[in-house]
Amino acid sequence: MAPRFGTDGIRGVAGADLTVELALALGRAVARLVPGTPFLLGRDTRQSGTMLQAALAAGIAAEGVDVVDVGVIPTPGLAWLATDRGTPAAMVSASHNPYADNGIKLLGAGGTKLPTELEIAIQEELDRLFSAAAIHEAPGLPGVDETGTPRITGPTGAGLGVLRVDAAALEAYADHLVSAVADGSRLASEVVIDCANGAASTVAPAVLECLGIRHRVLSASPNGTNINAGCGSTDLRPLTEAVVASGAALGVAFDGDADRVLAVDHTGEVVDGDQLLAMFAFDLLERGLLTGGSIVVTVLSNLGLRQALAQRGIRIVETPVGDRHVSDAIEANSLQLGGEQSGHLVFRRHGMTGDGILTSLLLFELVARKGRPLADLAAEAMTRLPQVLRNVHVPDPARLAVARAVWEEVSLVESELGDKGRVLLRASGTESLVRVMAEAPTHDRAREVVDRLVAVVVRELDATGGADRP
Repeated sequence: MAPRFGTDGIRGVAGADLTVELALALGRAVARLVPGTPFLLGRDTRQSGTMLQAALAAGIAAEGVDVVDVGVIPTPGLAWLATDRGTPAAMVSASHNPYADNGIKLLGAGGTKLPTELEIAIQEELDRLFSAAAIHEAPGLPGVDETGTPRITGPTGAGLGVLRVDAAALEAYADHLVSAVADGSRLASEVVIDCANGAASTVAPAVLECLGIRHRVLSASPNGTNINAGCGSTDLRPLTEAVVASGAALGVAFDGDADRVLAVDHTGEVVDGDQLLAMFAFDLLERGLLTGGSIVVTVLSNLGLRQALAQRGIRIVETPVGDRHVSDAIEANSLQLGGEQSGHLVFRRHGMTGDGILTSLLLFELVARKGRPLADLAAEAMTRLPQVLRNVHVPDPARLAVARAVWEEVSLVESELGDKGRVLLRASGTESLVRVMAEAPTHDRAREVVDRLVAVVVRELDATGGADRP
């Protein structure tokens, strides 16, 4: 059986979980089920990207569908191209994961992730291809005939697709980003950007240069193995040190495929996705642009954000974790803004995909328009409650739903915290984990609550304890 789709496509260790054979079979399955041609393919900078993209392209072309290779590009850049050109796309990236991992994300012609029903159909076709290969004693080669010869045409008898390279695609995306900000001269004049040695390494500095923004660039020399390694949004220390040392107005850090961003103010304090959401929500409200008077947040959004929004009369639409859920809720409710604490922010006016570079440009513009430091704007927007999150390894995460003793303890803790804290327990959809989160007035109190709940989870679900996640 083939690896399964998770909340963000198929992801795993390249060459082990995510193999050339899998990418080839997935290409065939996608070409058979996803409408539209040509199929756009992009990748981030990790070592395995070209290999997996080539296999994916071969599978798609073998089914008679044309393929356009747009090269190294941020995931939101590929999504914008898919929307602009009205064609489907696939991104080879494992986002913020280490370089040894890789993944394949599928996008429809509107630039958004495929509907769940279509992903299920693709998974079934992928499983069928792998089963067919096993029957013909060619476990590494899906789509073969009885003699072990690869089939080169799809079920409709179409000929082979054509593969071409579009070297201008990244420039087109850069032009889109430049046009998203009304007046480059109003942007903050001194910033530091950390490109995580990933997909933003070329395009982000080029956009800032075009807008005339003075900037210093960190981690923009990808070598295939240094993506997300001690840099970017997964490690803010280099950015923090550079901002403070240089006296810059602020800094931003992207992840490997640049669909998320975190910021650092001039004092070195981190400004996370929740704080960015609050700042943008209040700005839209003041300008009469907050359609529906609501924004979308996830179950992990800090209680401090919820309280700050409520004080300003802004309602929330809550979703599970994942930018797919955020985008779907924005579209379903005709809202303008939504996002995650991790730095995935979606601005409906600019598209339905989180875009770290775009968010950064809008942040620079906001800070300049307000004429005040990011530190002041973030502090006024909300006060973060201390949050502790721990991953607990369990044999069967699904048992959480019926673990009565666990939920009895949760109810007791919630009654003790009242409106001064919050707890969240959820089974992971991709790993054998139960995630235990608590927010409280102090970090010690939050950790005490997590310790207490983890102990019950371990006892009731035959689990092992886990480490706090920063």
